[in-house]
Parts: sequence; structure tokens; C-alpha cells
Amino acid sequence: MSEVITAVRAPAAPAPRSRRGSALRALAWAALLLVLLVLPLYVGPGLLSAGQYVMVGAVGAIGLTLVIGQAGLLSLAHAFFLLVGGTSYAVLAGETEQAGSEYIVGLGLPPLLALVGAVVISALAGLAFAPVAGRLKGIYLGVASLALVFLGFYLGQALPMLTGGAASGRNPEPFSLFGFSFSNEGYLAVLGVPFRQSERLWYLFLAFTVIAFVLARGAVRSRVGRAWRGVRDNEAAAAVMGVNVLRAKAGAFAVSAAYAGLSGVMVTLWLGLLKPDESEFGTYGLNTSIAFLAMAIIGGLGSIAGAVVGALIVYGTPQVLTLFADELGLGDTLAGLSPNVISLYVYGLAVILVVLFEPGGLAAIGRRIAGFATRRLHPDGTAATAPRSAPPGEDRS
Repeated sequence: MSEVITAVRAPAAPAPRSRRGSALRALAWAALLLVLLVLPLYVGPGLLSAGQYVMVGAVGAIGLTLVIGQAGLLSLAHAFFLLVGGTSYAVLAGETEQAGSEYIVGLGLPPLLALVGAVVISALAGLAFAPVAGRLKGIYLGVASLALVFLGFYLGQALPMLTGGAASGRNPEPFSLFGFSFSNEGYLAVLGVPFRQSERLWYLFLAFTVIAFVLARGAVRSRVGRAWRGVRDNEAAAAVMGVNVLRAKAGAFAVSAAYAGLSGVMVTLWLGLLKPDESEFGTYGLNTSIAFLAMAIIGGLGSIAGAVVGALIVYGTPQVLTLFADELGLGDTLAGLSPNVISLYVYGLAVILVVLFEPGGLAAIGRRIAGFATRRLHPDGTAATAPRSAPPGEDRS
């Protein structure tokens, strides 16, 4: 795994960005956002639910690619921080209720305040792990962070007053904002299309994803991002240049955990259930941490846009297979294999191909294609300067 992390290339000298190339990128982003905004008007709840699940993965993958690709810290604890975020939201927003002979604790805070509190608590949990992250490297840090997943298994079952227990779990409070509920409550129609929970959650998750994306892009281009990359490339040199190495690592873990906490809130709202089970494909199990790691590797370690594409592949594959297995004529072919199992083979093969043939992931391929297009569109007909090999996360896609 350390070989994969070190495969991230250091930045070369920056190259000028053409105005036409910048305009085309801005136009492409605007077109994509427009498509996503009008999509609920034309597709059904099944596809919207699949897209919401991809956005859950995208937010978590962005957080993980920051700590691995930008700061060079291997983390396998993402599933634990998902559980922390989901549980925190359920406790902060829910009401105290009795389930059998036990009480399930809830503070009854407004959902927006509960959401912010869940993200902050997740960040503090990541910050609490910072002393370990500051003293371990590579696979040793990965194994240490993996212990948090098993700690989550234990706490999820040992604290049923918070999680509802592994048997039944607890139902989170639906998210609402200024009196508007992102559930089936009330009636809302746009251009004759009824907006129920699927449509409302689509826009809520899209807002979360856009905010997470923009903040991450800003972070990697700021002084904080430069400090992370300095620690990743050479801790001694970074320290000589005035970077507080321990603080940089702590900050990276805290930010990554905050993103995972937000993803945990999203998956709780998506499922309508918080249930810390120990099944093979449990929401907060080891496979979830591996899936997020696959998203970061496939997209390109450290690339923000690549993490989103990685989430589309890893979390989108099982959803597509579930929805369209019969239409694709795979109903009999997939007999005995669940979409989750098939998706493991798909993104497992993708990780192998990326590690062997393109360590920069899909982000590097995208930069290569963008460079080719820029040269072809250069106004004077000559080959434009190829785009620099940007540090992951600063890709120009």
C-alpha cells in the first residue's frame, strides 16, 4: 500500500493556463451542474436513490483522498467515522424514547444544528487519533487505524442507548431546514412533478457534495494543502521550512474524519436507519473502509474530482446492477452472486489495473486527455505547453 501512496508524483513547474481552456472547463462544470439539477424532473426514484448513494460515497472519498493523497497518511478507519457521524446525528436530532426495557437517548436539537454537531464530533474523533497518526507511517498506521473499525463494532453494540443496538438500530430524525422537511411530509410539485423524499434528498445530497467538493479544492490550493503535501513528500524538509508536522497530520485526519462524518449522516438519512451490524457488507464494516480506499485509488490519490469518479464506479456499480440486471440480460448470469459481490470484482480489478498501468488513476488520464484537447484547440495551431503534472487534488478537470 505504501507503494501506491508514493506513486503520487510531485508537482512540476507550473504551466500557463489558456483562457480558452479555462472557459471550456467552466462551461463543462456548469453544464454538469445543470444536468444534475434537472435530473429529478425526468428520472424515477430508483435512479435518484442510486445517485444519492454515489454522492454519499463521493463525500467520504473526498475526505479520504485528502488524508491519503495529500498528506500521505494511510487510513482504513473511514467506516468508524461514518458510524460516529451517523450516531451523533441520530442522538442530537432524535428524541428520547423507550424501546422495551431500555431508553434510546435523544437531545431533540434542530436537524441543521445536529448535522453541524455530527460533523464537529467526527472531526474531534479524528483529532483524538492524531497522536497515533503522528508517530506511525505506512502500513503500520493503516493497521492502527483499522482497529477503530473493530472498536466501532464493539461500541455500536455496547451502547444501544445511542445506536439502538445491532438487532434493530434506531430511526434518525428526517432532515429539515427552516421548516421544510426532506421527507414525504407535505406536498410539493415542480413543473407538474411531485417532489417526494427521493427528489428532496437528491437536492440535499447534491448541495452537500458541491460544498464538500468546493471546500476540498480550496483546501488543497491553500497554505494548508501545501503543508500537507510537504509532509507527504519529506517530513524533515517540511519541518525545516517551518511546517508543524504533527499539526499538519492532525489537521488532515480531522478534516478527513469530518468528511466521513458528513457521509455517515448522509447514509443514515438515505437508509432511514442507523444499524451498526457486523454483517459482511454492513454499512460500518471493513468492506466499507476498503471500498472508500478503492474510490481514492481508482480516481487518483489526492485528486478531488477523481474521488468523485471513483465513487461513481465503486458505489454506482452495485446500484446499476440491482436496477438493471434484468434489462441487461444478466438476471440468470448473476444467479448466486449479489450486486455487492459483483461490484467487489469490478473495483478490485480496477484497482489492480490502476496500480499496474496508471498510478495516477483516472485523474491522470483526464489530465492527459485535457492536455491533448488543449493542444488541438490552441489558437495559433502550434502545440501548447502541456499541463503540468499537478499534485493530486490540483488537477484541472
